[in-house]
Amino acid sequence: MKNEFQQAPTADLQQRELDSICVNESELVHPWWHNFKYSAWGILFGIVFVKAEIISWFRIQEMFRFESFHMYGVIGTAVIVGLISVLLIKRTKARTIHGEEIHIPKKEFNKGQVIGGLLFGLGWAITGACPGPLFAQMGSGFSVVIVTFLSAVAGTWVYGLLREKLPH
Repeated sequence: MKNEFQQAPTADLQQRELDSICVNESELVHPWWHNFKYSAWGILFGIVFVKAEIISWFRIQEMFRFESFHMYGVIGTAVIVGLISVLLIKRTKARTIHGEEIHIPKKEFNKGQVIGGLLFGLGWAITGACPGPLFAQMGSGFSVVIVTFLSAVAGTWVYGLLREKLPH
C-alpha cells in the first residue's frame, strides 16, 4: 500500500538515479531556517576532517605513494560504516524522520564508472583534494585550493554538458 508520499518514478528521477546513490523525492516543504542544521553538520564534519588530518595534502600524497595507512584506514572505515548503514536501511525498511520511504535504486556496473574513477583519482593525486575535504581546506585558509575548487566546478559543468555522449 502506497502512502501519500510514494509516487511512480518520473523520467527525470530515473535519470538522476544514475548519478547518485540515493534520490529521495519529498513533498514536504520546510522553512528556510531548517537549512541551518545542515550548515552546522557541515561545519562539524569539516572540523573532524581537519583534526583527523584528512585535508592534509601530505597525508593524501602518502596514501598515493603507499607510505602510510592513515588515509586507507579512514576511507576503509567510511566504506564499512556506509555498507552497514545501507544494509540496515534496506533490511529494516527504514523511513525518514517524516515517515517517508527511503528508496535506494539498484545500480548496474558500466565502464564509465571505471573511467570516471580513474579521472577522479588522478585529479585527487595531483591536487591533494577531493570534494569533501576541498571545502575544509578552503575553510582552513589554504587559498590555493580555490583553483582546485574552480576546476571541480568546471569539470562538473563539462560533465553535465557532455553527459549524454559519455558511457553510462
